[in-house]
Amino acid sequence: MSRVYLSLGSNINREHYISVALDALSELFEELEISSVYESDAVGFDGSAFYNLVVGITTDLPLVRLSEALKEIEDTHGRDRQAPRFASRTLDIDIVTYDDQVGIFDGIELPRPELYYNAFVLWPMSELRASERDPKTGHSYAELWAGFASSQRLRPIPFTWNGKVLGHHAREQ
Repeated sequence: MSRVYLSLGSNINREHYISVALDALSELFEELEISSVYESDAVGFDGSAFYNLVVGITTDLPLVRLSEALKEIEDTHGRDRQAPRFASRTLDIDIVTYDDQVGIFDGIELPRPELYYNAFVLWPMSELRASERDPKTGHSYAELWAGFASSQRLRPIPFTWNGKVLGHHAREQ
C-alpha cells in the first residue's frame, strides 16, 4: 500500500465540487486524511477565488492507474480538458506525493512542483504532515512552510463535509 497526498481545487460552484470530490475519493479509498479548506486567489489568470485542500489516501493502485482514476473523477464532474492550463475549473485533483518517490514517472513529476511554490498546496500539506520530511528536499513540511516567501493570499475557511467541520475550524470548536 502506498501513502499518497492529493491537492484538490475548484473555483466554479466550489462548495459543491469540493464536496463531490471528497465523496468520490471516500468511495475509492477507505480513509481520507483531510486538511482545512483554504480560499486563494486564482494564480496565473484573472478568475474567481479557489477553494483548495490536501487529502491523504492509502492505495494499492499503481501511480498511472491512480492518475487515471482521478482524471475520471474530474471528468465526471465537468472538467473541461480543452480549457487553457490557467483557467477556471470545476475540479482539479493532482497527485502531490506518492510514497517517497522523486522523479518523473510515466509523465507524472513527483513531488508535484506546485508543492514548492503555491501556498495553497504547501500550507495544507504542512498542516497534515508538519514533521514529515519532503522526499526531494529532506526538509519537514513545517520547515518548508516556515521558509515560504510569497505574496499569495490564502486563508482557511469553515467548510463542512458529511456533517464534519474540516481542519482548523474543527479544532476551534
